[in-house]
Amino acid sequence: MAYDADVIVIGAGLAGLTATAELLRAGRRVILVDQEPEQSLGGQAHWSFGGLFFVDSPEQRRMRIKDHRELALQDWLGTAAFDREEDHWPRQWATAYVDFAAGEKRAWLHGLGVRFFPVVGWAERGGYDAQGHGNSVPRFHITWGTGPGLLAPFVRAVREGAARGLVQLRFRHRVTGLARTGGVVDTVTGEVLEPSGVERGRASSREVTGSFEFRAQAVIVTSGGIGGNHDLVRANWPARLGSPPAKLLSGVPAHVDGLMLGITERAGGHLINRDRMWHYTEGIENWNPIWARHGIRILPGPSSLWLDARGNRLPVPLFPGFDTLGTLSHIMSTGYDHTWFVLNRRIIGKEFTLSGSEQNPDLTGRSVRGVIERARADVPGPVRAFMDHGVDFVVEKDLGALVRGMNALTKEPLIDEAALHRTLAARDREIVNAYTKDLQVTAIRGARRFVGDRLIRSVAPHRMLDPAAGPLVAVRLNILTRKTLGGLETDLDSRVLQEGGEPLPGVYAAGEAAGFGGGGVHGYRSLEGTFLGGCLFSGRAAGRAAARSVG
Repeated sequence: MAYDADVIVIGAGLAGLTATAELLRAGRRVILVDQEPEQSLGGQAHWSFGGLFFVDSPEQRRMRIKDHRELALQDWLGTAAFDREEDHWPRQWATAYVDFAAGEKRAWLHGLGVRFFPVVGWAERGGYDAQGHGNSVPRFHITWGTGPGLLAPFVRAVREGAARGLVQLRFRHRVTGLARTGGVVDTVTGEVLEPSGVERGRASSREVTGSFEFRAQAVIVTSGGIGGNHDLVRANWPARLGSPPAKLLSGVPAHVDGLMLGITERAGGHLINRDRMWHYTEGIENWNPIWARHGIRILPGPSSLWLDARGNRLPVPLFPGFDTLGTLSHIMSTGYDHTWFVLNRRIIGKEFTLSGSEQNPDLTGRSVRGVIERARADVPGPVRAFMDHGVDFVVEKDLGALVRGMNALTKEPLIDEAALHRTLAARDREIVNAYTKDLQVTAIRGARRFVGDRLIRSVAPHRMLDPAAGPLVAVRLNILTRKTLGGLETDLDSRVLQEGGEPLPGVYAAGEAAGFGGGGVHGYRSLEGTFLGGCLFSGRAAGRAAARSVG
């Protein structure tokens, strides 16, 4: 029986596009399969902020950030906290990825035409000891053009390959099975879905109009994770994070359903670390949603007061931007699944950035003028839109009205005005000196010693209740699903392994489906800026290895 192509790639997101581009560079023939319509080419990466993790980059050096491979690896291993027998390959991938981020990653992307915003961000700051979780230095580099800008060279390569007849783009093809011939997986079967003209990200029809069967010498699975499938999220929710929230927002479209993981597992692939996942604690309902339960993540600066559902400050070091999963674990121990930011106009104007390409039209559109206008704005337009229309926002001139608005958003009135006033007043008393016992205030002052934070991410310390800094703002925060940290176990060539450790003949995996490499390169936690980069690194490895295997 003849082959329809050299390699079949399942999933047309960033990892799949990267793998396909590498296969084309090697002159291989590819069938690229995706269940969504053509307008969704690029997958989740299109919606991303475009954050990338680099080590000792020119951007860092220009900002006098001293970073190096050994410090980055220390941070990665302290954050990952690998502690399982099945973490063998994730550890190998972690070391390889840090080497990539400290080595050729930036030059490779720059050679493809990708450029970067000059100010480096500082995500996941940790707040523990030197060997614990977090980035010791700023490493979050924003792609100029955000997610679409990062996708562009890979989309272009695939489109050019299709024009040359080397790539068959098979949209609306949903894979339901992998089959073997002579022990090697070489057959992909599935259903053809009816054509759909829905906008990118919106739910498309699941009406079946036919079936398909493709054969190739190798198959690369790049189908993503489970973030859009709340049933799977809850089924895999780890006990260490408490009970899963009753309310979950979705940071990804519904087609991020995880079904291909089960299909590959049934074909013999080993799925590991399925209880490791990455969900955000600063989710807000999108006032202008694209997909069901569409949530947006706030990327906060350090100054907002973070309160639990009853108005108590979260414990040290659970400040905005310090430890996502540590915060999630604490929230789920409170008996409630929402928290609050309390702040004022001065803070929200400078310290709130919303994640996502569509929430950052200046960066996505590569508009220098737009970036300057954002920096000069009292409150940036996308943030102002949420203040005006978002169901999670309360904006009031006085504290009593703010508390009444907060209590109106919950099933029971949990916030006490007098107690909240005491909390805010106590915090404000700590602001008048350069020294303090309040570690969040210390963190704010520390952040402002970094020029990037001082310029665009942290406001000068001031009294929260100062009328000149008002009005007051409260933001109800929800749990937002996002990334699957576990996945299909792979070796450093992205070959999918079977339970006994032997490769599953003919099958490779990359991106979120492979836990971004190895079945869980991040371990328990992420340093941020590492998801898109993981798709690039593992997708490149899979494409190159598959190209060699069919040569």
